[in-house]
Amino acid sequence: MARASHGSLVDALGMRIVDGELPPGHVLTLAALEAEYGVSRTVVREAVRVLEAMGMLEQRRRVGITVRPPADWSALDTRLIGWQLAGKRRDQLIANTTELRAAIEPVAARLSARRATDLQRGEILRLAEELERLGAAGLGNSPEYLAADIAFHDLILVSSGNLMLAAARAPIAAAIEGRAMHGLTPGIPNPDALDNHVATAAAISRADADAAEEHTRLYVAAVLTEVRRSI
Repeated sequence: MARASHGSLVDALGMRIVDGELPPGHVLTLAALEAEYGVSRTVVREAVRVLEAMGMLEQRRRVGITVRPPADWSALDTRLIGWQLAGKRRDQLIANTTELRAAIEPVAARLSARRATDLQRGEILRLAEELERLGAAGLGNSPEYLAADIAFHDLILVSSGNLMLAAARAPIAAAIEGRAMHGLTPGIPNPDALDNHVATAAAISRADADAAEEHTRLYVAAVLTEVRRSI
């Protein structure tokens, strides 16, 4: 029971901080939170520790619990991404994550072309063909397209052989899913983006690092243009 209350309190406070209801510099107290949410002091402390670990709160003696600015938050934490997608920062989060993709995915594709196993190359090709098939059928906004899209990007990051790049899988997947859940993914995908997904897969398959990087750069640029237009 305490665990459920703790989780609910983390989500409630996290959303309030993300949406600016509790702005940077705002000071909270354990007693006030205990009274406001009707939970035990232990539950409040546990929730504060979680948000402190995410860089959203800071505890100081004789000061209280202070809300920290967004620059201090653990930006790649999937829980934080979820709160932003559900709140007022959604558009900014989607744009920021797409810019992150533009920075790292071309490099990951280049490395994938060099390092991917034969099995990974074959699966990347299969996923690209699935995206092409679903897109041609006008199913770019379907659960099947979303699953294939996330798997495609996930596998390119993993097959790069770079653990730091692979660590970006979860936030990128959360942002792709968030775009779809909020109706920002068209039934008929952007032709430039889709064509370059297919070309990226083909380049990785034949171990052409230059082409893999270039086609990835092109499809992320197309997605970023689409995102900026929609927000």
